[in-house]
Amino acid sequence: MPVPSALVTRFFQLIASRQSTEAERELGRVKQKMQKTEWNRGYFRALYGIFLIRKANGDSYALLSKMDFDDKPALHAYRREFLEHMRNRLHGDFDRGFFSAWADCMRVFSRIQVPRNVTVTTGTNGTPEEQTLETVKADKNQATMANFIKDKD
Repeated sequence: MPVPSALVTRFFQLIASRQSTEAERELGRVKQKMQKTEWNRGYFRALYGIFLIRKANGDSYALLSKMDFDDKPALHAYRREFLEHMRNRLHGDFDRGFFSAWADCMRVFSRIQVPRNVTVTTGTNGTPEEQTLETVKADKNQATMANFIKDKD
């Protein structure tokens, strides 16, 4: 597999933290270093698709949009499923490369802490309403608006 794994891992880390511009640059570096094979073409198409899905973040049918990144057993199950498709000889090289990229994505996401979206609300009359904030669940030093809004019962 001639795909530069360090660049791909960095790409997935940038995707997880929603750094689209940097992820796009890293994707360009990956493309430059790849050899021109059918397997690599499928692998790159998957990377590009992952980039587009994460950048748009509006498709409710996309796997990444509805995935819970804290559910490590589910991420491992997805990875196993993608690996089964990758090993299946009925698939062509393009498809095996495609599934391999998704398996690598699940491997990286299962090993890193993915930033989460937290919904806080702020309404017209001063009551809270929808606003999206990024937080890292494990980072106890990071303060969010949710830390400062108190429930008035």
